Amino acid sequence: MTVASDYDALLLDLDGTIYQGGAAVPGAVPAVSGSGLPAVYVTNNASRAPRDVAEQLNSLGLDTRPEDVMTSALAAIQLAADRVPAGSTVLVLGTDSFRSLAAEAGFRLTDSADDDPVAVLHGHNPDTGWAHLSEAALAIRKGALYLASNLDTTLPKERGLHVGNGSMVAAVVSATGVSPISAGKPEPAMFHSAARALGCTAPLAVGDRLDTDIAGGVAAGMDTLCVLTGVSGHHDVLRAPVPHRPTLISDTLDVFDEATDTLRPGAQGGFTATVDAGVLRISGGTPDSTAVQALRTAAAVAWATQATVGEVTGDSADARRVLEQWW
Repeated sequence: MTVASDYDALLLDLDGTIYQGGAAVPGAVPAVSGSGLPAVYVTNNASRAPRDVAEQLNSLGLDTRPEDVMTSALAAIQLAADRVPAGSTVLVLGTDSFRSLAAEAGFRLTDSADDDPVAVLHGHNPDTGWAHLSEAALAIRKGALYLASNLDTTLPKERGLHVGNGSMVAAVVSATGVSPISAGKPEPAMFHSAARALGCTAPLAVGDRLDTDIAGGVAAGMDTLCVLTGVSGHHDVLRAPVPHRPTLISDTLDVFDEATDTLRPGAQGGFTATVDAGVLRISGGTPDSTAVQALRTAAAVAWATQATVGEVTGDSADARRVLEQWW
């Protein structure tokens, strides 16, 4: 059975999975387009409207509607709708698109804690400053419910990892002692909402970041695919704690025609692995063996033994060759 036949939908991350900066990840667009599976794009980025995300995906060659995009801003607004009365006054720290979505959902918006908002919705906005954070803190100290779109501490950009929404949230938490309810990954709400929107029963959650994309899919009870095209690398996957371990591992997204079992952790590529006193040793392999085959072999052993892996070494020429490609 192939990946495309074993699953009935894709719940896809964006940054690091579909695109990196402004460019498509090599092979990602034809892989998704050719999979034959319906898709919803599940993103922790609350700063952009679903319409704008869909336009970018269309420009890359992916036929996408705004309703095919599930942002953490939408998820946060749904959390608010479930917890406070309709038409309530809320304070939104976020971009104009986040504010517009909240208004469209029937909430009255304010920028001041003096208006006694019943909730603070906090999403990423590069223009958020001290005055905005202070109004949020004042409202929360007066009893407003604190909701965050997501808690990612970093945000991937062209120049590297920038300050993410979680780092801004940390300032408010420090000032108030109140931790927010988070709508975004790794919480399962976005995955459940996306699956309901598609009407699917066997979705595959796909992403590049273990602590958000994969952890969120695991929390939602879904199979997950980690692609090594973004934040998390080979060493991260090998040492992943149980809640962050993917079902499938690949170095690219071009896997939907492959047999599902070949992507699962397990011995392959002629490799074997052992763990002793925290040292993981990889042996065997062939000249055609790949780095991801070595990773699947090693992960299966490390995860099964529940060993804490420190050093990773290659005991054969082919093992050493592929380990040089790990990051």
